[in-house]
Amino acid sequence: MYRIVDLFDLEHTMAADYLRGFEYPWEALKGIKDLIISLQHNLDRNEYDEVSEQVFVHKSATVAPTAYLGKPCIIGPNTEVRHCAFVRGSALVGANCVVGNSVELKNVILFDNVQTPHYNYVGDSILGYKSHMGAGSITSNLKSDKTLVTLRVPNEDGSIEKIKTNVKKFGAMLGDYVEVGCNSVLNPGTIIGRHTNVYPTSCVRGFVKANSIVKVKEVTIVDKK
Repeated sequence: MYRIVDLFDLEHTMAADYLRGFEYPWEALKGIKDLIISLQHNLDRNEYDEVSEQVFVHKSATVAPTAYLGKPCIIGPNTEVRHCAFVRGSALVGANCVVGNSVELKNVILFDNVQTPHYNYVGDSILGYKSHMGAGSITSNLKSDKTLVTLRVPNEDGSIEKIKTNVKKFGAMLGDYVEVGCNSVLNPGTIIGRHTNVYPTSCVRGFVKANSIVKVKEVTIVDKK
């Protein structure tokens, strides 16, 4: 349920061959930087400009003059990087993506057609095809006690299975077509299955199966005394 083949259509990323070498998505996090550097060697220089050392931008992409692109980085075709975006490095951004104003990316793979349009932090994460993060939603990639991240998977009997990932920094894995509502927090070690919707202001932890809706408790309103 939370394997790479369960979450992603690999036809929509330059990282397809790389990801096929792993069973679980968190196993791919440590090698993203080296992956991007290796991909850069084979980019068509008629299609990509090396705007600075190890930073390649497709000629059809739009990058605002106030955006920062750290190395190594690849920005794909028809992608828009908006004002004050902060790409810290190790970011593979696919085609037709939006990296919005004040968005920060670090050690990520964004599949094609991913939208992170407003005030998002995405770190040590993989976002699947046509996934979308609402304004202010973030991936929290480091536990407060700095220990290794454990994936929490609910069983049918209500118990929780804990799976060791052996990684310290692990944000979120969003399957294809996942919608994350505004101002939601995806805690370290969150995996969300395909076609799932997360309601605004949610706090999500662990594994959420495909085709789900994550709801927060309704606000209770009472009369003043």
